[in-house]
Amino acid sequence: MKEKRVLYVSSEVIPYLPETEASSMSYFSPKMVNDRGGQIRIFMPRFGNINERRHQLHEVIRLSGMNLIINDLDMPLIIKVASIPKERMQVYFIDNEEYFKRKATLTDEDGNLFPDNDERAIFFAKGVIETVKKLNWAPDIIHVHGWMAGMLPLYLKNYYGNDPLFEDSKIVTSVYNQSFDGSLDNEMIDKLRFDALDEEALEFLEEPTYDNIMKTSLKYSDAIIKGSEELSPEIESFVSSLDRPVLEYHAPDSFADAYENFYLNDVLTEEKEEA
Repeated sequence: MKEKRVLYVSSEVIPYLPETEASSMSYFSPKMVNDRGGQIRIFMPRFGNINERRHQLHEVIRLSGMNLIINDLDMPLIIKVASIPKERMQVYFIDNEEYFKRKATLTDEDGNLFPDNDERAIFFAKGVIETVKKLNWAPDIIHVHGWMAGMLPLYLKNYYGNDPLFEDSKIVTSVYNQSFDGSLDNEMIDKLRFDALDEEALEFLEEPTYDNIMKTSLKYSDAIIKGSEELSPEIESFVSSLDRPVLEYHAPDSFADAYENFYLNDVLTEEKEEA
């Protein structure tokens, strides 16, 4: 992985949120790349239940300050950063008072999805891309973890499709068996249409269920990693229908060589052939 640049975009990362398959691999996979000589950037939402004092988050003034338009509303983008203890890794947090101040992640105290989770996902995707543009950091690979990050491949391949910074970037999506019941706001598709995304790009989002969000993410990815040993039959079938490199499930204690080999020989295969 020497000198390869990998951007990790995740719904959750340990130690900032509880341990799950997604939060664990969002920590262990960048650590592997970092340990093997690659360069990494990690982004996640700054959910309100993340203890800023304990984890020593601080705002990056030079990256904050722009507004993102979400459904015709100007929403201020705040960027915070923290260092993972005992590791040479920083995490960038996408923040906004309206979307992320509440002391919870995705659901209220009764377990109901927040009604604006769709807008939070759109804001997160656009916020990551705009911040990476400000950093002027062109990734070789963009690795997406979790459904809250699932809009990033859609926006990168459509809304930002002509941006030269990302023209050689390959998108990998890890899909997990961490779903939610029901669907996000049924008006989500209209909010996406506001950004003039192609109708074909939105084909699965008339009903924004977990499976349909993940199908959209996978459709616009260049490669897929199965982050859970078992996935829903619908997702398994969809993955099988795509002509994409697929890496089968590997546990956190035995993934490193498999991920590195997949990155270098499957995801970056075109770059390798051109060289």
